Amino acid sequence: MKKSLVALSIILALAIQSGMSYAENSTDGGKTVDRKEGIRKKTAEDRKNYSTEQLREIENLYQVANKLWKTPEAKTSLKVLIEKYPKSNRTGCAVQYMGQMSSGEEKEKYLKLAIKDFSDCYYGNGVQVGAYARFYLGYYYKDKGMEKEAKALFDEIRKDYPAAINHKGKLLLDILPK
Repeated sequence: MKKSLVALSIILALAIQSGMSYAENSTDGGKTVDRKEGIRKKTAEDRKNYSTEQLREIENLYQVANKLWKTPEAKTSLKVLIEKYPKSNRTGCAVQYMGQMSSGEEKEKYLKLAIKDFSDCYYGNGVQVGAYARFYLGYYYKDKGMEKEAKALFDEIRKDYPAAINHKGKLLLDILPK
């Protein structure tokens, strides 16, 4: 128990240090959506799968991307995280970040991976990787003129993730194309 509390304290301290805040609940058609619960669930899974030292390394690798966004160092650090800790919640966020940082086929590859393997992962501020990856991949397809594929992803967000938010707390539904 003490080990898991230390691990949770490290994760929370690093999240707060990086400027993240935990998302509040929101309503989705009268149903309350508790983003914190998703974060708690994934944090508990990480505590079961990784030691305190591993959790510290996971967070440190991840924070390189937050501090050095779109630099070669950020990509290298995220790739190490993805390879070394394939089941971590932060790995889902790292895969999403790689999709955002990349272009062309690499962008599509990472966003599809985020959707396939990490849809249930959460950033510390309540952004769900599955919804966010669909959002980015949908706009990538839209920009490429792949309207049918884009529409399918946007429809998935509307149906399966209606309370999903971006990093500024704005509902994805409000910024999807009509």
